[in-house]
Amino acid sequence: MSVHTAQQTVEGGAVLAKVKRTIIPIVFLLYMFNYMDRAAISYAQLEMSTQLGISLATYGTVAAVFFIAYVALEIPSNIVMKKVGARLWLARIGITWGLVTIGTGFVNSVGQLYAARILLGVAEAGLFPGLLLYLTFWFRSQDRSRGIASMSLAQPIALLVGSFTGGFTLDHIHWFGLDSWRWIFILQGLPPVLIGIWVLVYLADRPSKATWLTPAESDWLEDQISAEYRVEDDGQLRIELDAVKDPKVLYLAVINLLYAVGLYGMTFFLPQIVKQLNPGYSSTSIGFVGAVPYVCGAVAMLLVARYSDLAGNRKHVVMAALGTAVLGLVVTMVFRETPSAGLLGLCLLAIGVFSYLGPFWAMASEDLTRAQTTVGLAVINCIAAAGGFFGPYFIGKTSRAADVTFGLVFPAACMALAVVLLVFLKPSENTPAAALSR
Repeated sequence: MSVHTAQQTVEGGAVLAKVKRTIIPIVFLLYMFNYMDRAAISYAQLEMSTQLGISLATYGTVAAVFFIAYVALEIPSNIVMKKVGARLWLARIGITWGLVTIGTGFVNSVGQLYAARILLGVAEAGLFPGLLLYLTFWFRSQDRSRGIASMSLAQPIALLVGSFTGGFTLDHIHWFGLDSWRWIFILQGLPPVLIGIWVLVYLADRPSKATWLTPAESDWLEDQISAEYRVEDDGQLRIELDAVKDPKVLYLAVINLLYAVGLYGMTFFLPQIVKQLNPGYSSTSIGFVGAVPYVCGAVAMLLVARYSDLAGNRKHVVMAALGTAVLGLVVTMVFRETPSAGLLGLCLLAIGVFSYLGPFWAMASEDLTRAQTTVGLAVINCIAAAGGFFGPYFIGKTSRAADVTFGLVFPAACMALAVVLLVFLKPSENTPAAALSR
């Protein structure tokens, strides 16, 4: 019996290694370029604002309108993906958002920029919850936090690469007589189109359709994952729209919304904050200095996700991550005229917001049935995406002309409230720690 169990464990480890090697890279690239594309405007704004006449308050609104269509279409997008399959739908998302981003490089007015941002929200809607849903087809709950973190690592990497390339592009690329800020959009729109085509041709919807797994391996993985979820009496996994009304789903969504205010505040305003820390920085220098927090966040994300899977206590890990982010915002505001200390605050902020991702989404998926994940994950992300609207909008509105950091009071208060709400969140009975105790 013990020999059989050991053999099963070895075979399972080999299957999971195959999954990680094959699935994670494409999921990672999709999400990385998605986030680079979404945040490209933060560096383009350093020069675009002068040419198009965009004030800080207007910029905050421009950044925010992206989330209007994005929020409205999150749940429908996940339902469509469930019906047509991940390969077709993820490919559609990648190709259309890439084309819209390229088109953004040719806008000539604030009105056209607003339209481009709304279209981008339409194109990108559903990617993140779709990828989360896709990962639940491939990873068991005990491996899921690391799987999600491996995908979510794309966020700090995207912002890291975006910092380097955005600043460099502004200073050095003026091809064919086009302004450098236009090239930020054009160059970042090309990769998702190519990745979308690759996904359409090669991606497997789920283990049973993966030609790179043997029949025994795909059966083992499907059985392992299906055993963790409730299956309906007729043997079919149906979409449960009741997840929209589930109190715990909505509670998690509110927590994630408050978190998102801080995340997107950092995403869209970090270049402006770095520029304020040292007004003498060139665009390239802003890019390099702005990359430092993302390096810290990427390293912390992987370490914290591993600890979360091993310890199983997601809630306290998520609370600690949010607390670190709040501390980072406070330090940034207090030391806004001291470059080194202000940068330390931004590093703490990045460590907090990125460490949060893996444990939170693993915690959320453990509270849902298999059928609920289709809508439940989309509901949580959909409501949270509203934070992407409120964060940039209120930071832009409340910031003073010469002091961007004044607007950080709002995201700091929101994430502090999220910590308070987590105190009252009852732990899931499906966590690894709870399973061991039963």
